[in-house]
Amino acid sequence: MRATSPVIVGRDEEIGLLSSALDAVQRRSGRVLFLLGEAGIGKSRLVGECAYRAYGLGMPVLRGRATSTGLVVPFRPLAEALASRFRAAGTPTDPELAPYHPALARLVPEWRRAGSPGYPETVVELAEALLRLLSVLGREAGCTILLEDLHDCDTETVAVVEYVIDNLADLPILFLGTLRPEPGAALDLVRSAERRHMARVRELGPLHDDQVRALTAACLEAGPQEIPEAVHRRLAGRAAGNPYLLEVLLADLLDTGRLRRTDGAWEAVEQPGGSIPSDIVRSWARRLERLDEPVRDLLLASATLGSQFSVTVLQTVTGFEDRALFTHLRSAVEAGVIAPDGAAPDRYTFRHSLTAEALISSLVPAERASLARRAAAAIEHSGEPLDEDGRQLVASLRLAAGDRAGAARQFAEAGRRMLASGAHGSAVVLLERAHPLAAEADRAAVAESLAVARAEGGDLDGALALADALPPVPARSEAAARRGQFHIDLAWAAVMAERTADAALQVEAARVLLGPTPPPGRRAALVVVDGYLALLPGLPGTGRPPRDPVETEQAVQKAAETAEAEGLPVVACQAWQLLALLRREEGFDAADAALERMLSISTEHALPVWRVEALVRLGANAFMRTGDASRLLSARAAATDLGALLLTRTVDGLLAMNAVLCARWEEAQEIIDRSAEASARVGDLSAHRYLLLAGATMAAHRGRRRDMDRALAAFRRAGGEQSLLVPLRSGLCRAFGALLEEDPERAAAGLDEALAWELDHPSYYYLSGRYGLRPLLRVLAGQADRTELEEARAAPGGCLAWNRQFLDLADAVLLGRKGDPAGAARLMVSFTQRSAPFPVARHLGLRLVAEAARADGWGEPVAWLRTAEEFFYGAGVQPVSAACRAALRQAGASVGQHRGGWDRIPSPLRTSGVTPREYEVFVLLPERPGNQQIARRLSISPRTVEKHMASLLNKTGRADRAALCEFAAECAAEPA
Repeated sequence: MRATSPVIVGRDEEIGLLSSALDAVQRRSGRVLFLLGEAGIGKSRLVGECAYRAYGLGMPVLRGRATSTGLVVPFRPLAEALASRFRAAGTPTDPELAPYHPALARLVPEWRRAGSPGYPETVVELAEALLRLLSVLGREAGCTILLEDLHDCDTETVAVVEYVIDNLADLPILFLGTLRPEPGAALDLVRSAERRHMARVRELGPLHDDQVRALTAACLEAGPQEIPEAVHRRLAGRAAGNPYLLEVLLADLLDTGRLRRTDGAWEAVEQPGGSIPSDIVRSWARRLERLDEPVRDLLLASATLGSQFSVTVLQTVTGFEDRALFTHLRSAVEAGVIAPDGAAPDRYTFRHSLTAEALISSLVPAERASLARRAAAAIEHSGEPLDEDGRQLVASLRLAAGDRAGAARQFAEAGRRMLASGAHGSAVVLLERAHPLAAEADRAAVAESLAVARAEGGDLDGALALADALPPVPARSEAAARRGQFHIDLAWAAVMAERTADAALQVEAARVLLGPTPPPGRRAALVVVDGYLALLPGLPGTGRPPRDPVETEQAVQKAAETAEAEGLPVVACQAWQLLALLRREEGFDAADAALERMLSISTEHALPVWRVEALVRLGANAFMRTGDASRLLSARAAATDLGALLLTRTVDGLLAMNAVLCARWEEAQEIIDRSAEASARVGDLSAHRYLLLAGATMAAHRGRRRDMDRALAAFRRAGGEQSLLVPLRSGLCRAFGALLEEDPERAAAGLDEALAWELDHPSYYYLSGRYGLRPLLRVLAGQADRTELEEARAAPGGCLAWNRQFLDLADAVLLGRKGDPAGAARLMVSFTQRSAPFPVARHLGLRLVAEAARADGWGEPVAWLRTAEEFFYGAGVQPVSAACRAALRQAGASVGQHRGGWDRIPSPLRTSGVTPREYEVFVLLPERPGNQQIARRLSISPRTVEKHMASLLNKTGRADRAALCEFAAECAAEPA
């Protein structure tokens, strides 16, 4: 007989906390709650209550549970949660979620597009996709996600949960998790979230005496005063305030007739004594005795498989035919022992995890071992291939049967498969289980696999410690070959982490083990990782001399060919990608040829990640060479289709910078707004810094100094000053911005700073000004001749569209000085064509060369100045516009006055009578310049500046110049 309470007893405070959290979510304020408590304490009942209330408020509810079988199943509770919502609803169609479907398909395979290649999403990408899904679901009424038994979940799920709870404060999402207070990653996460005030944590204690009485009464549908005192004392003492144990013990009393209803009242037939079960194990043993033998055998076999079990596996173990199997399952369900698992139609679950443990504990150890041994043998000899879950189940059964070595082999193989699928955290867990269990002959191989899993999961120090502890192997043996590949794998991980010294040590260890003539495939892999190592900073103290780039390129070329011949497509892609970097110094045609080969190999061998890497690099090169972003857009579409969110953010940075150079301000801002915060949230600092720099460069190219400084401050906080982007910051951003402020000295200083950095560091960013803007300014200043110009043209960076426009101008100036106006005119035609995609650079170039053209008597300087003046006046870049007007006056040309410009003046200033000319002075005041500086920048006299300042003080009502400057800064900080 079942004895369950229809109401929750003793948890009023917790229910109030849930209600408050749901109210907050409806106000679009995210909440995170964790319920801690021992098994059976009532966590699941509270989760059910939360789900009931959320449904009543019209909220979507996603509910999942970690497996308590001991199996490591990456993302199991998350997959179950999504299935609970979308099994019937189907794939969400909101267009905002389209880029995230491939990542979410890891949890819901049905969402993967037909023919779409698989992609090993990072945990961060998957977490961001889940966060976006929850925010879309909660757009109207809020959303609730409920994850139970997190103490049993995998490390990947813990990482996703940590990301979600750290980022949902401003989203309409309630996250409720439950777990036992057992040491582990989940409990560490909960305690950390509590310390950081990111979550509320409620620890559920045992019920008090009066609450035990109330719960008993609710189970019996009676009043508390109707409960016999002897029954109450027994339940309070044996259950220790645990609601589940109380219900089980109460059911045992009812089943055995020791508590029964007579004449409308409950009575205890006999007092507590030795015949009453003393604990939960004996209680379940008695219940088993009352079941038919086939049902009892089925339940014991099921409990051997864990608290959740597959009908297919159970049939394999028991040998029951379909009809008998389902008849016995129905009997077990009717007895209240098991229930169908709502998350999977082929699975059943015990009513509580304690139930399975109690059933197994009712057997003597020898009987438990025998049952586990028979189950393992049945599964292994079923003829069906074992997947990762199957191998873990067999390993657990082998361990229960006392076969440690057999368990280790299955755990290790499951771990290696997890590693191959990209689930590094789960691989580490399984391989750590296998390592102490393994036979002596197998232990080193398991340790090697464990070290690689740790390295690829980010724990390089742990991997290297394991590597140092490995026993030596005979040289040039099969074990040595395997160990050599192991050191190559660790070297690759160290290179990716930019751990130069560690990478060099692993390469050297691999060379020693593989000997002077390693197999061709391993030699190729070793050469490739060694080639990447050559690109990293030097190795002080290692005694390794600098390597000749030509020799490195030749060795990597041979390695690429060998890898292709040996059927190692990943190594081949690594090699061709490295060659593309090395060959940039030869020119972009050579680099693109290497990337095209990488693209061909990755396509032929169905390596989607490497294919998109090739497309992104080809798109970036095409954008730099021509200014055309079409191929980059195609690469972004491919990355999005694949669900490669990190690659997508990288492309977004390039697209944003392209839009900036092409003066498509709204497009650039939309990309930055969409991706900058997301890239920071997922920890992709490389893409985040580039997007911040794109924002700063946009401000500089619009002549907005304060906006540029604010954006560069954010860039600096993100570590930009320690990145490879420093020359772009100095040249493309600051120096170009200085020219729009008519400050050529500061521009030259910024370009010199960029050059000095590049001379001390390897750099593959060619837009810093070294190969375009700097040679032009030096030619205009009479500091550079044709030799310097031709050196810039001959460099790889000299062929890029952005740089070529400035080099054409510099060449035209040199030809004009030499008395070749026709040659100069031809170059101006070329400049006009090349600069068409870059309107700001084009008009700045016209302004820069006009005075040299007028002085040397070539070209159409007056027309150029008028074109530039009109453009910069319309763009609101007053210093350049004013300088163009001054140059026109010096040339004796008429200068038309702009009677407009009122629309650019903020309404409060306009109503105070501030004129457009006065406003030109006003916008410069946040920088606190002197009158002479303002006069130079606006090409007006200092006396005129004094008049405008006096007028501004009067019209704005400010007491002095300092107050006026403060007011100007406040106006500049306000959004337009």
